[in-house]
Amino acid sequence: MAGPSWRNVYDLKDDQIRELGAAEDCMELMKISEAESILLALIDNSPDCIPILNVMGHMQGRYLSDFEKAIHYYDKVLQLEPDNAWARDERRRYHRYLNYD
Repeated sequence: MAGPSWRNVYDLKDDQIRELGAAEDCMELMKISEAESILLALIDNSPDCIPILNVMGHMQGRYLSDFEKAIHYYDKVLQLEPDNAWARDERRRYHRYLNYD
């Protein structure tokens, strides 16, 4: 495999990149259960992998509207990487959704 065309700052393995891509493809095709299964398996194998946790948070919030779970995954990212702007902004967005009750 030639590897990603982007900088692999998290040292993802080729199979992780492939599986993350498959999960994102499933989300785009609205095969959410399949995407969730892929992501849960990835998390089981690499529970502290920031890109995997970010994609899971994204799926929970955007595709499932489970804002509490999205916040949970973004909180995990921020525990590992407190300066992660993506996770911080997404967590803030989903907190706002929960506060509109």
